[in-house]
Amino acid sequence: MAGRVRGPAIALVLAVAVSGCGAVSERRDDVRAATVAFEKALGERDYARVCEGLAPATAEEVEQSAGAPCAQALGEESLKPGGAVRVVDVYGNQARAVLADDTLFLSHFSAGWKIVAAGCTPRPGTPYQCQVKGG
Repeated sequence: MAGRVRGPAIALVLAVAVSGCGAVSERRDDVRAATVAFEKALGERDYARVCEGLAPATAEEVEQSAGAPCAQALGEESLKPGGAVRVVDVYGNQARAVLADDTLFLSHFSAGWKIVAAGCTPRPGTPYQCQVKGG
């Protein structure tokens, strides 16, 4: 009897492990795609699309800080494209995308992955300093 339970149990564990890796890989690909779309819009200075890529609280913070609509505010900001994506780390519904010249932080929403902070530079021993971030 133990042999019968053991085989299916091992198969179940392997299936869960493989599907778990697939889910992480898929989320990583989705984060990469959201990052590339955001960076492309930024490079094209299509600030309406850049704002669409922002998390709601981040877009709201941009508007409140500037006293202007998001697209206008970002057009006046000195946020520059960060270059090629080098590393993507996913932690549940949070992610970090390290680019050649920037780091983005993302969260997963019902509408997909959105940028919660951009223009971020690391500071040893302290949190990143981000040019654009939610409140």
